[in-house]
Amino acid sequence: STTGGEALYGALRELSEKKPVVAEIRTLGTSAGYMVALAADHIVARYNTITGSIGVLFQFGNARKLLETVGVEMEAVKSAPLKAEPDFYSETTPQVRAMLEMLVNDSYDWFVDLVAERRALEPGRARELSDGRILIGHRALDEKLIDAIGGEDEAIAWLESEKGVAEDLPIVTWSVSDSLDDIPFSSRVS
Repeated sequence: STTGGEALYGALRELSEKKPVVAEIRTLGTSAGYMVALAADHIVARYNTITGSIGVLFQFGNARKLLETVGVEMEAVKSAPLKAEPDFYSETTPQVRAMLEMLVNDSYDWFVDLVAERRALEPGRARELSDGRILIGHRALDEKLIDAIGGEDEAIAWLESEKGVAEDLPIVTWSVSDSLDDIPFSSRVS
């Protein structure tokens, strides 16, 4: 999610004003996942981690033929031609396509600017790397999209050596519970 990635990115950048932040990308850190990693002061990934996929995608389906096959006709009354577009039951008009392209391009330009800024890349180079390609970790390192090959140990070592984090600082692994009991407003039945 573009907006989900943006929200996490913003929260991590805010946190980085108070504490050093390192990202460890494990198996996959692409698109909005890579955007989140960009918020860190240092990015670590495994040699074979899949990363990159810098770009923006807006997908939608068209079930018009399916609806015709089963005998369903869709109609709509709209306040304006672009309201509720695209829909899943009619052809996409050039005006709708232009609106969607503007939305995608605006988000894409913002994402590329983040890559250029956070990875200290020339804007043109950031744009070249933002063609949607995926890279494995060692290639991402070559392209300066990450800072080091490794995992949690390397991330912790960087925090200790570069940011002065104490070696004996306890590590807390936080996870979300599958239970609704952790939600403060959930009702509990006894």
